[in-house]
Amino acid sequence: MNVVFAVKQYVSKMIEDSGPGMKVLLMDKETTGIVSMVYTQSEILQKEVYLFERIDSQNREIMKHLKAICFLRPTKENVDYLIQELRRPKYSIYFIYFSNVISKSDVKSLAEADEQEVVAEVQEFYGDYIAVNPHLFSLSILGCCQGRNWDPAQLSRTTQGLTALLLSLKKCPMIRYQLSSEAAKRLAECVKQVITKEYELFEFRRTEVPPLLLILDRCDDAITPLLNQWTYQAMVHELLGINNNRIDLSRVPGISKDLREVVLSAENDEFYANNMYLNFAEIGSNIKNLMEDFQKKKPKEQQKLESIADMKAFVENYPQFKKMSGTVSKHVTVVGELSRLVSERNLLEVSEVEQELACQNDHSSALQNVKRLLQNPKVTEFDAARLVMLYALHYERHSSNSLPGLMLDLRNKGVSEKYRKLVSAVVEYGGKRVRGSDLFSPKDAVAITKQFLKGLKGVENVYTQHQPFVHETLDQLIKGKLKENVYPYLGPSTLRDRPQDIIVFIIGGATYEEALTVYNLNRTTPGVRIVLGGTTVHNTKSFLEEVLASGLHSRSRESSQVTSRSASRR
Repeated sequence: MNVVFAVKQYVSKMIEDSGPGMKVLLMDKETTGIVSMVYTQSEILQKEVYLFERIDSQNREIMKHLKAICFLRPTKENVDYLIQELRRPKYSIYFIYFSNVISKSDVKSLAEADEQEVVAEVQEFYGDYIAVNPHLFSLSILGCCQGRNWDPAQLSRTTQGLTALLLSLKKCPMIRYQLSSEAAKRLAECVKQVITKEYELFEFRRTEVPPLLLILDRCDDAITPLLNQWTYQAMVHELLGINNNRIDLSRVPGISKDLREVVLSAENDEFYANNMYLNFAEIGSNIKNLMEDFQKKKPKEQQKLESIADMKAFVENYPQFKKMSGTVSKHVTVVGELSRLVSERNLLEVSEVEQELACQNDHSSALQNVKRLLQNPKVTEFDAARLVMLYALHYERHSSNSLPGLMLDLRNKGVSEKYRKLVSAVVEYGGKRVRGSDLFSPKDAVAITKQFLKGLKGVENVYTQHQPFVHETLDQLIKGKLKENVYPYLGPSTLRDRPQDIIVFIIGGATYEEALTVYNLNRTTPGVRIVLGGTTVHNTKSFLEEVLASGLHSRSRESSQVTSRSASRR
């Protein structure tokens, strides 16, 4: 179950099926992102694709010597663009691939428009999601719900994305969902409807144990997306932001022109692939080794080129040398900037208190530490508000709750009203009243003993003691102990055996910390394969935007208008 491989295979097959000759790849805004996550431009160039165009760009030239491979989402807008294209074709022949199920009436409209008979084939290739890591996918939807219910357009897009994922992995699953979430139940029903309607597509070879789709809601764990991160991929997203593998470094002081935007992709960057799940301290020493390695190779390359053989060797090694030089400067820059932000924003101290708020139950110590940090001028308004949000979520119903005092401290610190309002919004979004499960205090004897022993032993790493709630949920699921009254099955049948292939989907967005949890579970649990997906992949900033977009904190008209202005989809 590798989502990067699944999408990559679709793209390769499209290009192979069009045969030899020069080609143009015609995409829309979303499929451009989908393809760029699994293939670099230079890799595609090697397959005779010399031009990349958007179907919606008006001034494309007529190039009859090129074959067109069209990879598009099956939206009404795209079908209309294709109809216009086929009436006045710019290329010699068209191979059309839709990223999801296309209606018969749309195919008929395309056939009618194809008067010059330039269409060689129309197919459905289900790469309708962003493959982030081999076990992590996203739909790049920010603000999927209005209040507690789906925005209808986003429900439709999420259903399409999730059913495409199932088709691309060739899975027809049983479905379980979080009972406390109306949105989870609704999505489960929509996915089931598609599986029933398109039953022929879902007729895969039966496995002994059927796959399982588990649908969760972000509201059940609002803590995870609020924490600072200390593993490479998660930390880069938290402090710099990753958008389709791209990192914007233009704000870095003294940045050179060619490093203003860099790409971090495990598919094409060995250092990143080996280090993305390691913690910050290890990255530092690995960067040092990478530099030393580079230095060793450098003088040899620059020695005198006396013979033809020397020159030949230099030319042969130059591309690797150049690639290595690019890798070194990129990672040194990224790690250097992370390091600068950590010290500038006092993040080690902030993170230690965040972890205490997330994992310990000592109210007076937590309150004291939060108050102390709010007085520290190095702590930004963003981090100050985040600490108060974590406090508000954890000690919401504590008898000595001191939230009003902390809110006053935020105001005195000069924290803007936007962030102060978000404190109550986050509690409204993921507070005790909403959660279907107990996030903070373990109820059963085993969990209490575990916590007690952990307290005795001390924590291996104070900055990474937090485990996302999805860890416990998956652990219970793998052991066959996940309670059916909290996570019921959709429909009458249940799973007798322990599940082997599990797809977890989080409405409201997943995080890189949860992706790390899934990566570790895959590594340490033989016979179990897990893929994690979300409407998006959050850092704290985007999670707070998600909370704002839901409009929960203020039932005013303007906030609901913000969320509903998304393109309506079929």
